[in-house]
Amino acid sequence: MLEEEAQKDEKEKMKYMEENCPILSVPGCMQELQELCRKLHKQIDLVDEERYDMETKVKKSNKEIDDLKLMVQDLKGKFKKPALKKVRMSADAMLAALLGSKHKVSMDLRANLKQVKKELKEEEKQTGDWRKNIEDKAGMDGRKKMFETEA
Repeated sequence: MLEEEAQKDEKEKMKYMEENCPILSVPGCMQELQELCRKLHKQIDLVDEERYDMETKVKKSNKEIDDLKLMVQDLKGKFKKPALKKVRMSADAMLAALLGSKHKVSMDLRANLKQVKKELKEEEKQTGDWRKNIEDKAGMDGRKKMFETEA
């Protein structure tokens, strides 16, 4: 099958070459040679114009494809999220912004907090003034006392 396809491709190539590329006959005199060169230049110009037109069509198509890809990405939601700016708002202003002006909810966050009484720890009551502690530990006697009390 591969051989048949290769032969078929070769036949098509030969047929195309016969239609579009006539056999070149080199003329003997100078005028005929110049005429042949002019004819070949015209054909080259035509082919070059076609090539340029096709290149521009391909570039335009590629640009359209890229634009459509971007649109698809935007629709899917796969785009970079912009960095959000920090905004200082009170809780009431935030609720008003979220719920709208219809709902007026005031939120006093401090009203819901527990009341805690501060109790002094036993250690703090015993130590008393911190300055006395430092004076007792100053000097060699203080260091001896510190080691004796800890041990």
